[in-house]
Amino acid sequence: MAGRKSLTAKSLEVLGAERLAALLMEISEGDAVIKRRLRLELAGQESPREVAHAIRKRLAAIGRSRGFVDWQNRRALVDDLEMQHRAIVDPLAKADPAEALDLCWRFLALANGIFERCDDSSGTVIGVFHNAVASLGRIAEAARPDPRDLADRAFEALLQNGYGQYDALIPVLTPALAADGLDHLKTRMLGVQREPVRKVPDAERRTIGWSSSGPIYADEMENSARRSAARLALTQIADAQGDADAFIAQYDEATRKVPKIAAEIATRLLAGGRADDAWCVLEAAEHRRVGWPEFAWEDARIAVMDTLGKGDDAQAARWSCFERALSASHLRAYLKLLPDFEDVEAEQRALDHAARHPGVLDALAFLISWPALDRAAALVVERGQELNGDHYEILSPAANALAGRYPLAATLVLRSMIDFTLGHARASRYRHAARHLADCAGLAVAIPDFGVTEPHDAYVARLRAAHPRKTAFWDLVS
Repeated sequence: MAGRKSLTAKSLEVLGAERLAALLMEISEGDAVIKRRLRLELAGQESPREVAHAIRKRLAAIGRSRGFVDWQNRRALVDDLEMQHRAIVDPLAKADPAEALDLCWRFLALANGIFERCDDSSGTVIGVFHNAVASLGRIAEAARPDPRDLADRAFEALLQNGYGQYDALIPVLTPALAADGLDHLKTRMLGVQREPVRKVPDAERRTIGWSSSGPIYADEMENSARRSAARLALTQIADAQGDADAFIAQYDEATRKVPKIAAEIATRLLAGGRADDAWCVLEAAEHRRVGWPEFAWEDARIAVMDTLGKGDDAQAARWSCFERALSASHLRAYLKLLPDFEDVEAEQRALDHAARHPGVLDALAFLISWPALDRAAALVVERGQELNGDHYEILSPAANALAGRYPLAATLVLRSMIDFTLGHARASRYRHAARHLADCAGLAVAIPDFGVTEPHDAYVARLRAAHPRKTAFWDLVS
């Protein structure tokens, strides 16, 4: 039998231009996406102007479309959008960046209309537009438009950010906007904040929903959306300009006391060399979750303490985060700063604490990831009855990690998932449970002594007695 020839661009050259052209025509028959790609390639052979004309024409057609795109047709839409985006970014942006910049804006302007008629539960469509925003920054740097004109176009886009497609617009445009453009955009956004609330006569108000306090009106939502867009833009402009006070100004006094916001403010003050101010902001925060660390706030506080020379307090805070939430990152940071030999003792103390943690799943996840497999196995043998078999996202990796050296512990973890699945009649998990039972059979031969644990055959017999009518599961086992 002749050896198969690898399918590569080089190997296809032997077919010759005429045969390849015929094959492309055959392959493109009935495939609109491939036909559009071929037309774009042909246009590129003529001139950048023809490429731009072809892209502009296709974008207009997409914008006019009104049919709903369900999950079955979503891939074709994504392929079409990605093709137009690639054509803008690659051949056109290199030849005519100004034209590519205009087309990239037109491409992004399609987003709201597309999302209104598209099922994007997978997030693939928004991903296309996020990529387009990222490329917009590079194209704008090459095109070098007037910064104020670019700011005006960004301003209009940000007020139409209905689906979050423009969330990263200001950071990616910052180099092209430069100081003048950022100042102009800031002025326009401040103007939005100063706008009087638009009053609509009651007879003209449109109700779009209801809340516990009454009807929700379209004009209220529009006003709120404009102000939210302006606030987000001004915080991003403040970051681009390194202006911590402008960032703080976007939050009222009560909001500044929310731990997450306080952490964001403190981080910016610290970056500006204002550690004392950062400390005051963090200490003024109001905590509503007792006993659980709010990590953004904790991390900002630790960074400020380090800057202020409070190293011992920072270490105590790291250990506290570990103790409360079994945070591996805080424990590693804590151990890293200890003198030699002290870190070994502290690690053992930490592992002892993890084994005693009231949440057995949290403890197991920590010990598996650390890794401390011997401790994890001991935990399972000692507290296996506490395992909630519903949490397969923790238990499946744990069983895999333990199977090699600790087959009894792995078996107990697998049994917890099997017992939950059958006990709660989760038919959608029967296939997984049957596989887990087969894994238990394989592990059983590596367990010389089950001790007080039920041997495999006895366990299977008990399952059959307890769940005789779950024939779908037993068929899978057979």
